[in-house]
Amino acid sequence: MLAAFLAVLGPGVLAGMSDDDPAGVTTYSVLGADYGYQLLWTIPVATILLVGFHMLAIRLAMTAGKGFVALVRQRWGPRAAIATGIAFVVANIGTICTEFAGIGAAAELAGIPKAPAIVLSAATIAALMVGSSFHRVERLLLGVSTLLATYVIAGILATPDWGAVGHGLVVPSTPITAAAALTIAATLGTTLAPWGLAFIQSYTVDKGIARKDWLPERWEVTVGSVLTGVIGVFVAIACAATLHAHGLHVDDASDAARALEPFAGSYATLLFGVGLAGAGLLAAAIVPLATSYSLAEAFARADDLGDRARDDRFFYGCFVALVAAAAAFVSLPGVPLVPVAMLSQVVNAVLLAPHLIMLVLLNRDRRVVDEADRLSNRWAIAAWLGIAVVLASVVAMAAGQLLR
Repeated sequence: MLAAFLAVLGPGVLAGMSDDDPAGVTTYSVLGADYGYQLLWTIPVATILLVGFHMLAIRLAMTAGKGFVALVRQRWGPRAAIATGIAFVVANIGTICTEFAGIGAAAELAGIPKAPAIVLSAATIAALMVGSSFHRVERLLLGVSTLLATYVIAGILATPDWGAVGHGLVVPSTPITAAAALTIAATLGTTLAPWGLAFIQSYTVDKGIARKDWLPERWEVTVGSVLTGVIGVFVAIACAATLHAHGLHVDDASDAARALEPFAGSYATLLFGVGLAGAGLLAAAIVPLATSYSLAEAFARADDLGDRARDDRFFYGCFVALVAAAAAFVSLPGVPLVPVAMLSQVVNAVLLAPHLIMLVLLNRDRRVVDEADRLSNRWAIAAWLGIAVVLASVVAMAAGQLLR
């Protein structure tokens, strides 16, 4: 039923739910396994920021009619746009690797060799994209990835300490350690990822969603973001109740799968593997797509998913190159999911603040949007407070690493 419900929704849900990818699931699993319920509050905070800034991105797409990097080019010139495009490559390549690492981990859970599964997945994704078939399968992949919503049931059946859960959700506290600061930054980076903001803006423009669609899009952004947050919270709760309670850590995908045992028993590994594969396939298409949009906009090239590949060679070429590079790297023996996922999300957190600052400035700039469409002072203040939260987490993480 959830998959059928999602099938009628658009980019707001697609972008939001794509955050529950292998990188996100890994980060939330580590948060729950290592810190129990203490850091749960970071996920609701990140979800509120996700709703607000995704709203700003879609609003800017509707009022200015261009993707994020295209507007950076318009406002600050080609050099700034190219620098922003390169920053997206740096921020996103680790995440793309994590998506394929998740696919490989899911294959290994099923007893399938990692490298062939990754190569086949990469080839399939590239073929679907180049063949202009992505719109036909995006809802199917989204539906499969929602199997990770079984963490909600698993979290309930694990009989957590609900008093501690409630306290952890609403009372901010944290151990004063470098590892905790890194986990908080990674949680913000995986939930409110720069690639998600760029994707939702460019995809809204690409699909021709207009100002008249503002109300349903606001609804979709809220639904997608809240679903992401709810699943993330219950991933952490399930891992806290089953792993942290027994002093266990998440070192690989099989550890994360163990948190589903209260719900699925002996089928926990299979269920987790299928959900992880679906989430990985969806995100392994979305994150390279977001990056390709940004690069095409940086160099003022066409970026229309409705065009044939031979008409938009730069756009599709970037997509194929990113997918191939990430798949090749992750296919190497010994590339671990958990460290790659955590590192990539920390990089996301570091590069998030500049993106958010430019997003707010563009929404306020009379040279970009009409006076009637400018972001109000009230909402601008709220956005700057959100940016301050992101900056504080990055500064705390950096200080923790320097003082280790």
